[in-house]
Amino acid sequence: MLVILMPLGMAACTVHPEETAIPSLARLEPASGTYYGVHLDWEQDTAAAYNQRLGVPAAVYVAFFPFPFSETDKANVDAFIGQVAAEEGMALITLQPESGLDRVTAAVAYDFAGLMAEYNQSGVPVFVRFAHEMNGSWYSWGQQPTDYIRAFRTLAEAIHQRTALSAMLWAPNYGGGYPFAAGRYEASPQSSDFHLLDTNQDGHLDMSDDMYAPYYPGDDAVDWVGMSVYHWGSQYPWGENEIPEAGKFTTQITGAYIGLDSDHRPVPDFYQTYVEKHGKPMAIPETAALYNPDLGGDTELDIKQAWWWQVFSAEVAEDVPGIKMISWFEARKYESEVGTTLDWTVTSNPVLLQAYLDDLPRSRLLFATNLPDFSPAGNQK
Repeated sequence: MLVILMPLGMAACTVHPEETAIPSLARLEPASGTYYGVHLDWEQDTAAAYNQRLGVPAAVYVAFFPFPFSETDKANVDAFIGQVAAEEGMALITLQPESGLDRVTAAVAYDFAGLMAEYNQSGVPVFVRFAHEMNGSWYSWGQQPTDYIRAFRTLAEAIHQRTALSAMLWAPNYGGGYPFAAGRYEASPQSSDFHLLDTNQDGHLDMSDDMYAPYYPGDDAVDWVGMSVYHWGSQYPWGENEIPEAGKFTTQITGAYIGLDSDHRPVPDFYQTYVEKHGKPMAIPETAALYNPDLGGDTELDIKQAWWWQVFSAEVAEDVPGIKMISWFEARKYESEVGTTLDWTVTSNPVLLQAYLDDLPRSRLLFATNLPDFSPAGNQK
């Protein structure tokens, strides 16, 4: 019997010479189960308060920060990590390069990776989601595949060299509606990147083009893949209170969704391509369902419960087992698409909270109380 010792962040396994070796796990990937995560309004809420409402400590905590960091940003990240450490959880840091992708230099990446190493040494594993939704047209880093890939790879190289318990997460926006016309940062046909985005070379961008592949930084740079999946309603314009269609969550990430307003099946099968073919674990860094208090229609409980029934269902766990993290968007936020502030939460309303607690399939989820062991002794925390 040959015992193989895996690097930090991977599971140790026993291999018999006559057997096929078990594929190694990605950084921070659990051998089984799905991390339960949450994105909070960090100005109004705390990890401890949320966990008290939930009755069990979340495994992953999501927060957004401008990048590169100013001194104020660095202090805010430190405070965020402090909360995560106190709950013995994992951090998912979303980096927003608002001042330009060219600001992500090798020196900036090296310093950032050193900071992540310090957080790792203090007991907090970190997922780094860099410039999320880069295929969208609403962020300043959007639809610039050449500069995006260069910046992602620069950061990934530093993270992989300087840390053992930090993982790079690549997370485009769901492709339905691509190229999201009229957004401020929509790619111009005159731009140098346009021909890369026009994957079918027909002279314009639409859902017949691959809206994921031109932005993929490469298997050596990407540890996890991910996609935020929300229920905004059943058809454009958004804002109506509508119960999500059966199977919507799964069909969107597998390229099989047919919406009431359009057929989204030209969208590639993200799960098959990046989880099954590229072999990456998948995260859902944000998910929730829209309820607009200014309009009638279906009730908040009916809409949100129908969505979490899908997201956390046994069918999803069986059909797309490569999803290893699901994080609920637990915040109120002004949404320009509907012109009002929406409450995406499920724990601030006692009726919703009780239903959520009753339905949450805790046996299939990983919380801070049952995380893998990533310590040197266990080769997983």
